[in-house]
Amino acid sequence: MKKALPIGVDNFEDIIKTGYYYVDKTMLIKELLDLKGKVNLFTRPRRFGKTLNLSMLRYFFEDTGDEERNGQNRALFQGLKIMESGGGYTEQMGRYPVINLTLKSAKQRSLENALYMIRAEIAAEFDRRREVVEQGRERLTAREYEQYLEIADEKADEKQVRGSLKLFARCMYKITGRKTVILMDEYDVPLENAYFSGFYEEMVDFIRSLFESALKTNDYLQFAVITGCLRISKESIFTGLNHLRIISVMDRQYSEHFGFTETEVLRMMAYYEVEKRFPTMKEWYDGYTFGDTEVYNPWSVINYMYDLAADSNAFPRSYWVNTSSNDIIKDMVAGADRETRGEIERLLSGETLDVQVHEEVTYGDMHDRGENLWNFLYFTGYLTKASEYFLGKYVFARVRIPNTEVITIYENTIMNWMREKIEKQDFRDLYRAMEDGNAEKIGEILNSQLFSTISFYDSAENFYHGFLAGILSQSEDYLVTSNRESGRGRSDIMVKSPSLRGRAFVLELKVSRTIDDLEADADRAVQQIYDKKYMDELRTEGYRKIDCYGIAFYRKDCEVRFGKGEVR
Repeated sequence: MKKALPIGVDNFEDIIKTGYYYVDKTMLIKELLDLKGKVNLFTRPRRFGKTLNLSMLRYFFEDTGDEERNGQNRALFQGLKIMESGGGYTEQMGRYPVINLTLKSAKQRSLENALYMIRAEIAAEFDRRREVVEQGRERLTAREYEQYLEIADEKADEKQVRGSLKLFARCMYKITGRKTVILMDEYDVPLENAYFSGFYEEMVDFIRSLFESALKTNDYLQFAVITGCLRISKESIFTGLNHLRIISVMDRQYSEHFGFTETEVLRMMAYYEVEKRFPTMKEWYDGYTFGDTEVYNPWSVINYMYDLAADSNAFPRSYWVNTSSNDIIKDMVAGADRETRGEIERLLSGETLDVQVHEEVTYGDMHDRGENLWNFLYFTGYLTKASEYFLGKYVFARVRIPNTEVITIYENTIMNWMREKIEKQDFRDLYRAMEDGNAEKIGEILNSQLFSTISFYDSAENFYHGFLAGILSQSEDYLVTSNRESGRGRSDIMVKSPSLRGRAFVLELKVSRTIDDLEADADRAVQQIYDKKYMDELRTEGYRKIDCYGIAFYRKDCEVRFGKGEVR
């Protein structure tokens, strides 16, 4: 029996004890100890192993207050790389009080509910160490003991919660003589949620005060590891943290610890005996560059491996699309001006953009045109670095879309946006032109629509087919049949009146190689309708008034040709 794949399992103890397949990332511990960062902020895209890595750090460093339990934690690491690194590292096992928080549950619609979830998360961690506090209560002041229990019992007010992490560290130091390790996962989720929900400034104020208490003036802090998707502006969140070390996707340090390297992916595929599908794995889920390390999306790799384990011929899918808020891409597309639309099209066609790197970004920045937008997409994983260079006083990254999976996210989001945009418009003039045989007017309407949308040319046929089918589907007087979507191998689109006495149209699409080919390709499309007798299906159904159109597309231009159907 092969080991099970840990889809959605982000607890280190669970993975090891249950016998899931584990990609060994324990050398993150060694690098943390070697570099001795006091407050370490790791920014990585969603689902790149941040939560599991923090869980692993907890089980390595935590002194639970119970020797038997400490021994069980030590056993979790047997056979893993960190155990081969020497006594200077393994002697750090089970030495420190640890508070391990995740803020992802603060994704709530109201400020009140979001703060409640953070308070509950902190209370759970306080309660987890209640026995240690009870046993060492004589070393605390009466007020410290009282405040600790109030927080653990969720009876503390907001002011107490803001200072809670410092209180935890002080109490633990008085009882154990050891400073506290603070682990905080997804610190920016409450901020992202608050931005979209309308209480951003209030949440910024709360997170700032929580961080100042825990990280800025805390003499009882051993070190802290914080993870998130973005580095929120230092001036607002990390005020005065001179010992803050930010490790982003730009940094070479720690670059192989979040995400899977190609060696790790190949080893996994060999274990499950599906090495023959490596080219597909690489095309869809590789392509990220963290520092100077090539990285695969771990969430997508594991999910695809799960499907391959059941069927070695399984098709790849976009697993990452549902793991985080796609409001990022939706807002980008909806707010795109003409210049931005052109840059999106360049990226979708496989080109790169040169972007001046700003590592301090906020959620408001994604509405800005230019550098801020592209930085936002870069640090959230929708773009990656092809190369970097230094110009004047600034660092520039040449960015691109990482892989096929992310391309599909862009394309699907753009198509959904186009449908919503089309649904708000009146296309009666288009149908009137079709009924009148006015190919020139049809071309004008379609060209106007193409000019205002976002195209992607690496899958041009599907794009133009979806574009035209979406526009035609707005009529209440006609039914639209998309034969390409049904895979029937017939004409591209049929448009017909519900009544057999009404009108029917056959449309054939071509994608031209150059703009000079448009006219000839439109003529060829009409001729194909005649040669392959595409109108016969409509005649068989009983329609008598049938016309046809050949439409050729090249980027933002199209050419339309009218073909008269026979009338019986």
